[in-house]
Amino acid sequence: MTWQLVTLLGAVALDLALGEPPTRFHPVGWMGHYIALTAGRKPRGRPARQLIRGAALVLVGILLFGLPWLVAERSGLPLRWLWAIPVLKVTFSIRALFAAGKRVQLALQKGDLPAARELVGFHLVSRETSSLPPSLVAAATIESLAENITDSITAPLCYYALGGLALAWAYRFANTCDAMIGYRDARHEYLGKFAARLDDALNYFPARLTALFICLAAALSREDAGGSLRTTLAQHRRTASPNAGWTMAAMAGALGVTLEKLGHYRLEGGSRAPQPEDITRCFAIMRWAVAVAIAFACMLLCLRAACHGYLP
Repeated sequence: MTWQLVTLLGAVALDLALGEPPTRFHPVGWMGHYIALTAGRKPRGRPARQLIRGAALVLVGILLFGLPWLVAERSGLPLRWLWAIPVLKVTFSIRALFAAGKRVQLALQKGDLPAARELVGFHLVSRETSSLPPSLVAAATIESLAENITDSITAPLCYYALGGLALAWAYRFANTCDAMIGYRDARHEYLGKFAARLDDALNYFPARLTALFICLAAALSREDAGGSLRTTLAQHRRTASPNAGWTMAAMAGALGVTLEKLGHYRLEGGSRAPQPEDITRCFAIMRWAVAVAIAFACMLLCLRAACHGYLP
């Protein structure tokens, strides 16, 4: 067993045990400060200049946050896994993702719709939530949970398995850039275009893998695996994102519900709207999907080690 495998499993254990560090100590917060500082408050210059500026923001940030870990990993320091575990842990989030969904579900179960709307808007989605009925709050929760398996878990773990801490941190920075400036509005249309396209490219394979993991997880949790696969293949193009539709359609089919964002998409895994109890079923599928994603990342690490002659 290589130190990289110890690092991955240790980081997962650390996340499940402790969750996220305080915001002021979290590297994603540092990334956010860098992005906000370099992006500025107003668009400046012509579109071409904004495109170049946005690309430079992303590429410099990737070097700034990723290169130190490339040097550290190759330094030959003893007990590398000891410091590598917390460094890897901050690139992904399992416990916090489940906790965010649970908060919304508890508010819905208590009949506190205003709180549920506020919580789903604060923790999970960027859309306007103040007028959503309970079924669409539940749908938004399930959609976001399914989509974030890719961003928060599968992608960073797989990129670590393929390229170490530097690649995991580079992915997390690129994904944070997309979350902050990758919007099609007057301020970010050109500045954030490079970040948005890079995030699409980096999530291309992880999103499709995660959709497959959800289909497999549906079978393991005794949900509708066949419906999950059929809905994924038939409806993944219904979303504007080239990646999000894969995992959301897979979850809709597994649960047998319709997941809808009004005016944007409708993923018909079944005829009925989701209810709070469907979030519990979503959690069960997610647990298996996350377990499969971790196992897949471990397999990649073992293959990588074998290719480099580290394993017999």
